[in-house]
Amino acid sequence: MTLAAEQSAESVTKPRSCRSIFVRGALALLAVLAAAGVAAWAEREALLRSAAELWIVSDPLAPADAVAVFGGGLDYRPFAAAEYYRQGLVKKVLLPNIGANRAEQLGVLMSHVEANRRVLLTLGVPASDIETFGANLQNTREEAIALRDWAERAGIHSVIVPTELFSARRLRWTLHQIFADRVMISVPALEPAAYRRDNWWRSPQGLIVFQNEVMKYLYYRYKY
Repeated sequence: MTLAAEQSAESVTKPRSCRSIFVRGALALLAVLAAAGVAAWAEREALLRSAAELWIVSDPLAPADAVAVFGGGLDYRPFAAAEYYRQGLVKKVLLPNIGANRAEQLGVLMSHVEANRRVLLTLGVPASDIETFGANLQNTREEAIALRDWAERAGIHSVIVPTELFSARRLRWTLHQIFADRVMISVPALEPAAYRRDNWWRSPQGLIVFQNEVMKYLYYRYKY
């Protein structure tokens, strides 16, 4: 082979070798970045799961004089209350008289207390064992105060108040502050259908609810 031919062959081989090295290096870098991304995501999930476990509080179920279904959570709370009644854990189901909005006042929409009552009746709770308390209640603290007043008049000593996972901390703190250990309070945390404690960050609802409840809890601790 002539010198010119050798130089020509070398000039072709070197760029190809350089491109091959570059491609292999790029692929290796992508593999490292992908592995790092997977590891970071796995770590992120572990951190988010741990955050929920640290935040969520839930009291064990035990027999009580009554169960109170606070406002909100129509898809969960009255169903849990009816189940406690069916199991014989409680003898009374209590519903707060939530303040009616304008549509409810016009009779266009069913009131919150009536909606809860209908769910309970449909699930087999007798009307005689469903009672209401308070009047025109606007928030969790007002519900807690009205429940305390009802409990004092009725002479009961224990109440179950179920709520969802992320609101349990704020509700339990509020109830214990209002009742001041005069009545045994249990706050079991219910798991919604839209998300669980081990995957809440994958649901827009879970993200919103967790964020809102942290802010509400801090607000309640600051204000009350």
